[in-house]
Amino acid sequence: MTLEAGSILEGTIVNITNFGAFVEVEGKTGLVHISEVADSFVKDIKEHLKEQDKVKVKVLGIDPNGKISLSIKQANPVKKSAKPAEIDWDSEKKKQQSSAKFEDIMSRFLKDSEERLADVKKHQDFKSKSSKKNF
Repeated sequence: MTLEAGSILEGTIVNITNFGAFVEVEGKTGLVHISEVADSFVKDIKEHLKEQDKVKVKVLGIDPNGKISLSIKQANPVKKSAKPAEIDWDSEKKKQQSSAKFEDIMSRFLKDSEERLADVKKHQDFKSKSSKKNF
């Protein structure tokens, strides 16, 4: 198979660095950046790859200087299940009931806080009126 963007090939890891792995593909060496190693976050690339491992890579691109960008995670797409997700309808009802409880709690809180705020304003008005009388 020819070395061109979009092609999926098999290669051998020849060197591992902190930022990625160099893979030899069809006699040329390309770089798999650490962000293209796995679908999950990769902190230490050496936990995922070893030198001389055979890996399937996708050619992302070749720049004018001949540098080859490769990806392991794009060469091995995650297979999605054809089975639809199971929904627990009872838990959905419970969520609705708990949200109704939440709404009741919030409305009581608003009512109480408005009453308290009104009391505070009355108290401040009374204090300001009584202090003006003393002068």
